[in-house]
Amino acid sequence: MTVARISWLRLCAALFAATVLFGSSAAWSQPFPNKPIKLIVGFPPGGGSDAAARLLANALASKFGQPVVVENKAGANTIIATEFVKSQPADGYTLLFVSASFAINPSLYKLTYDIEKDFTPVGLVALVPLLLITNAESPAKSAGDLVAMAKKDPGKLTYASFGQGSAAHLAGELFLSMTGTQMLHVPFKGSAPAVTEVLGGRVTMMFPGVGSGLSLAKEGKLKGLGVSTAKRIAGAPEIPTVAESGVPGFEISTWESVQAPAGTPPDVVAKINAAMKEVLATRELREKLIAIGLEPDGTKNPAETAAFVKSEMQKFAKIVKDRNIKVE
Repeated sequence: MTVARISWLRLCAALFAATVLFGSSAAWSQPFPNKPIKLIVGFPPGGGSDAAARLLANALASKFGQPVVVENKAGANTIIATEFVKSQPADGYTLLFVSASFAINPSLYKLTYDIEKDFTPVGLVALVPLLLITNAESPAKSAGDLVAMAKKDPGKLTYASFGQGSAAHLAGELFLSMTGTQMLHVPFKGSAPAVTEVLGGRVTMMFPGVGSGLSLAKEGKLKGLGVSTAKRIAGAPEIPTVAESGVPGFEISTWESVQAPAGTPPDVVAKINAAMKEVLATRELREKLIAIGLEPDGTKNPAETAAFVKSEMQKFAKIVKDRNIKVE
C-alpha cells in the first residue's frame, strides 16, 4: 500500500471520528427533552393517582413537544414503582408520580431505598383531601356526633381504609387519637370495596380520597361529614372541614408529587418544575383536577417540595409511632 493511500485512509478515519464525536456532542447538547418521558405510577389504571398522572402527562406533552407516557407499576403501596424509578438513569426521562405513600412507607417497611438520598423532588402536583363519610342512615350529622357515638360504645364502631398503612388508615388513627375514642380498623384492598361497606352500613365510617366519596355524598347515598384539610375544598365548599365539624385542629391529606432519581441534573429538574408550574396554573388543567377531587398546587420549587415531603414523613412517622401501627 502506498504512502499516499495510507495517508488517505488515516484522513478518512480522522474525519469519521470527528463526525461521530460532533454528532454525539450535538445530541448531548440538544435541549431537554429531545425524546419521550416516562411517568411511572404506583397504582393500577383507573384510580385517582392514575387519572391525575394522565392529566399532567398530557399537559406536559403539549408544553414540551414530546410524548409523556404514563406507565403503571402497581403493587406494595407504590414500593415497586419507586424501586423501579430508583434504578433508572438520572437524566429526567423516567420520573415517579407518587402519592403520600412515598412519605408513609419509610415508617412501616424495610425499604431498599432512602427517599431523601435516592430521589430528587421535582414538584408537588396537588393535595388530595380525604372525606369523612358515614352511612346515609347514620344518626351522625357531624364529626362531633361520631365522636359522641364512639364514646358511648367504646370499641364497637368501625372504620374502613383502603389498606393497612394507607393515608385513610392513618387518618382514622389520627381521628381516634385526637378524640380519645376507640374503633376497630377494617382494611380493604382498595377504596371501592371499602366505600361499598360504608354505603351498606356494615362499617361505621371511612376517610377515602374525596374523589371516591364526594359524588355519593352529593347524591345523598352517604353522608360527607367533613374534609380532612385545613380549608374547605373548591369542589364542595358546602362541606365543612373535620376541624369545623367537631375535631378542632384535625388536618391530614394525601398528595401527588413528581420525583426524579438522585443525580438528575439540576437544570433538568428546574425545567420540569417550571413546566409543571406553568401547566398547573392553567384554568383548563386546574378544573380537570378539581373535578376528580384534587386541590391543585404547582407552586413549590424543588427545594420547597423536598421540605414538604420531609415534614410529611415526620408527621406520618409520629402517627405510626404513637398509634403503634404495624403492617403484615
